[in-house]
Amino acid sequence: MAPLQQKIKVLECCQVSPPSGSVPSTILPLTFLDIPWLLFSPSQPLFFYDFPHTTSHFKQTILSNFKTSLSFTLQYFFPLAGNLIIPPQPALPHLSYTSGDSVSLTIAESTADFNQLSGYNQIRGVQDFHQLVPQMPKNCDLLGIDQESRYSLLAVQITIFPECGISIGFSLCHVAADERTFNNFLKVWAAIFRTGLELYLPALNKNLPYYDRSVIRDTNGLEPILWKQWWNQICLPKLLVDNFDMVRSTFVMGRPDMEVIKGWIMSRSEKLFGSVQLLLSPYVITCSYIWVCWLKANMQHIEDPIEKTEPHYFGFIAGGITRLGYSVPVTYVGNCIAFGRAMARRNELLGENGIVFAAKAIGDTINELDRNVLGGVENWISDWKVFCGSGLHITVTGSPKVDLYSLDFGLGGPRKIEEISIDNTGSVSLCESREMVGGIEIGLALPLAKMEAFRVLYNEGLKIFPKTLPRDMG
Repeated sequence: MAPLQQKIKVLECCQVSPPSGSVPSTILPLTFLDIPWLLFSPSQPLFFYDFPHTTSHFKQTILSNFKTSLSFTLQYFFPLAGNLIIPPQPALPHLSYTSGDSVSLTIAESTADFNQLSGYNQIRGVQDFHQLVPQMPKNCDLLGIDQESRYSLLAVQITIFPECGISIGFSLCHVAADERTFNNFLKVWAAIFRTGLELYLPALNKNLPYYDRSVIRDTNGLEPILWKQWWNQICLPKLLVDNFDMVRSTFVMGRPDMEVIKGWIMSRSEKLFGSVQLLLSPYVITCSYIWVCWLKANMQHIEDPIEKTEPHYFGFIAGGITRLGYSVPVTYVGNCIAFGRAMARRNELLGENGIVFAAKAIGDTINELDRNVLGGVENWISDWKVFCGSGLHITVTGSPKVDLYSLDFGLGGPRKIEEISIDNTGSVSLCESREMVGGIEIGLALPLAKMEAFRVLYNEGLKIFPKTLPRDMG
């Protein structure tokens, strides 16, 4: 697919720090829940907003407020303005904030078609988006460490599409913050932008960010195990997807479709699994359908794929705030999530009951996380290698519970949200639907031929789902 005709002009590059003297120099250790994220490349969420004005109008009216409100917000989320410090062994990586540390802010202007980039129905080349998010080192850049290294944790880029809109793109190193933390940061920034710090301060004081890492209890001595695995893993090559000729597309799973799929699964589950009651939440239903369609689309040209019984894995994250068994403030700044890895056999997933096997595998994994969210933590890093070793395992990123479509910088909610990092990682992104209450948006980046196969499988499967899910509609 030919890229959009786009020229990016950088108008300004600056550094935004917390207000002078507002935050003391601070060192934050990494908890065992942070360590696995050292292996992951930065996430790159991108928000499109309608803004039918000129670049000069943007610069004259709201650019200053973006900078000022970001500075005030970093006063309360100062770790994001700091750095990841990776010293030589045996010293341990940690987060460091020193007075004057900052977040990089880039202001740019684009000539691209804003409506096409922010649309739902178009297939677009992945390269069209890369200039709209700031670049930071990927996980594979953290190699060959023989001296202390410092890595930024957050960068921001605002791009103006004259007379049409703006985009706000981020690069976030997840070792500093999970999606819950980053969502809190964005909501505070947007609120300060709209109302000013003075008016928002009473509400903020009731829910101040919480930094004390001792709230995360390592009663099972997991930290040294994960540190050892990380040092061993960092010297291995990392699998990054070659995104040449890849395209992006968004699919929306609405509640009516979920109900149809749920009924179909329930009609077949008793015959397959007896009286076992399956967990069939909207998340499980959507992920199960994605898994089957994605696997079929990626195996279009493999001979006799259905005869194989090899395992396939579906990786996802699960919130830990409510699962740890002890209290952690919802405003905790750091990672408090677990990794889930569901497994099903290839012949099960590609058979006529594939969606049922997928739903049981994902649901059982979530149920196990509910019972023991830290079960298998010692294997999180070693299990991660499974996903790097094959292109036929799938991971999802993001959550439909984070409500990012309510993020309002005085411009209304976002017109469209994209997760750009999936171009390199091969993951599937999830977020809540903007237009369908209870719906889930699914973001994919695939080679064009596989995207077309996925589109047919996804759309045609929904049309005939009450009857059957065909083995091969490609």
